[in-house]
Amino acid sequence: VLVRDRPAHAASRADGPDQSIGAAVREAFAHRGFWLLNAGFFACGFQLAFIATHLPAYLLDHGLPARHASVALALIALTNVAGTYACGHLGGLLRRKYVLSVLYLVRALAMAAFIAAPLSPASVYVFAAVMGFTWLGTVPLTNGVISQVFGVRYIATLFGFVFFGHQLGSFFGVWLGALVYDATHSYLPLWIGSIALGVLAALLHLPIDDARIARPVPGKAAWA
Repeated sequence: VLVRDRPAHAASRADGPDQSIGAAVREAFAHRGFWLLNAGFFACGFQLAFIATHLPAYLLDHGLPARHASVALALIALTNVAGTYACGHLGGLLRRKYVLSVLYLVRALAMAAFIAAPLSPASVYVFAAVMGFTWLGTVPLTNGVISQVFGVRYIATLFGFVFFGHQLGSFFGVWLGALVYDATHSYLPLWIGSIALGVLAALLHLPIDDARIARPVPGKAAWA
């Protein structure tokens, strides 16, 4: 019983047993790294929603049959399974913020190569496989950084705030994609914007302070 209880007790002390949810949120909101994670997840949502929504129309606009879009989306879903697992595993071996930076950079490079190369079924499938591998790999890594810095007691609430930023990015990725295409009859500005957001997200994760926040242990001062 003592062996089973000790990890839970240690985790409780590390997360601050007397910390209220309001105090936890205020603590996170005052941490620069929390907002950098939000910015990165906004970029993630923008990229994924733009591609998932507008890639079929982009391919049709360039003369490729709809079946290639269907295969591409299926490839994204398939490789996403392996990619999410691999990114989560890497996050246990390396510093998560650096893995996130590399992931966002790989996305940006994949999109740049995709729009620069001649469009063909092969290029679509390669792009879909690479994007799928990085698709939701950000989730275990971002969640891991949050729990690493703030502890796990309020991880659902804190990750919920970050995920809200992701959904805001998703909205703008879908909405701006349609708005810009209607105005210019081209998706190129959105591809360029998605690439820029990927590079920016890669850079923003580098200065994140991912050290666990030090909190006083109750009763320690009394025994000092």
